[in-house]
Order: sequence, then structure tokens, then C-alpha cells
Amino acid sequence: MSRAKILIVEDDRALSEVLRYNLAHAGYDVHCAFDGRDAINQARVKLPDLVLLDVMIPVLDGIEVARQLRTQPQTQKSRILMLTAKSEETDQIVGFSAGADDYVVKPYSVKLLLERVKALLRRAADKDTSAADVVAANGVQIDRVKHRVMVDHEQVSLTPSEFRLLETLIRQPGRAFDRLELMEAALGDDANALERTIDVHVRSLRKKLGPARDLIETVRGVGYRFLESSPDA
Repeated sequence: MSRAKILIVEDDRALSEVLRYNLAHAGYDVHCAFDGRDAINQARVKLPDLVLLDVMIPVLDGIEVARQLRTQPQTQKSRILMLTAKSEETDQIVGFSAGADDYVVKPYSVKLLLERVKALLRRAADKDTSAADVVAANGVQIDRVKHRVMVDHEQVSLTPSEFRLLETLIRQPGRAFDRLELMEAALGDDANALERTIDVHVRSLRKKLGPARDLIETVRGVGYRFLESSPDA
């Protein structure tokens, strides 16, 4: 079963770590951002199922982050759960108008927050079709639920890191990802400090993709992208 991705956006690092630990323990794939700009950049790469978004964060506040996530095609379906110390009704209305799906006021219990997260994700699962878990382009199909990759109807065996790398690329064909973005998305906490580490994973992935290897294009001076159309088209 595919694990739901959650992005925690909270500049209080101690609180962020508490949330990360509890959500990971509950079985979620958890990532953290500590300011609004980083949150938007990470969301575009990781495509979280749910964003835990503090309102009072640096660079861009949570309201602006919510607005931008809702206007970008890649992230407009992500559920947003606002976290804030503000409890006035007008503040909640502003949050909902910016695109929040739910609102939790600080201080809150972690147990309550986990229940709200579970409810939001369950609501999303009931509303969305299973097609969101299957992405296909140019003869390559990736299934998050079955953790399976098919190339021209032939199954390909990938490591977890290669699977996440391919998923990141294929979900946004035509977009150039830099190496650091791909390391964070595909390798997570296992990422090596050297950005060139991703090149090794790309070479291995291309080899396993066989006839579809050329769909992963090198973008000179940047990183890599998955082609929007077949190179033979």
C-alpha cells in the first residue's frame, strides 16, 4: 500500500521534529520545510498528499503559501491543514478562503492532529479516483499502490530510490529538475552530501528502462527531465 506524503511547514524546528516523528511513526512519508519559499519548492517536487502549514512562517506566510499551492496545477489537489495560534473566526475565514481544507489552533494535542490528518486523507481518498496512483507517459507506467513500473507492458524491477526518482520525473514531464531537488525527492534522508550522487542513480535507472532510457533527458547545467513526448515522435 502506498504511503501518503505529508509536508510539514513549521519554522519551530523542535515542534517540526515532534510532528515528523509522530507522523512517520503513524506510517506516513514525511518531509519538512522551515519557510514559505522552501515549502512551495518542496511541494512542487514531492507533490504531497497533505500539507501541515503553519501560518506564521518566514519569507512567505502560510496564507500566501496556501494561495500559491492552490494556483499551481501540480499542488492544487494537495490537502492543506492550517496550524496557527490565531483562533479568531476571521482568521479562520482568511485561511479557508486561501485554500485551507481544515484548521487546527495551537496549542493542540498530537493525538488530535493525527486524527484530523487521518480524516482529511480519508476524505481525499473517498473523493479522488485511484487514477491518481497510476501515471503513464510514452509507454512507461508507474503504479504507486502496487509499487510497479511497466515499460511497453513489461515489468521493470527498481530499487525504492529509483522508483521515487522515476515517479518524481514522470509526474511532471517536461519540467527540468536540478540535482538537489531530485536528491531530496528520491533519496530523502539517505541522500549523499554530493549532488552528483543522483547521476549514479539516473544511470542505473536508464539502464533498467531499456528502450525507454532516452525519455530521461539530461539538461546541461541543471539536472534531468522526463520528456513530454517520445524522442522518436
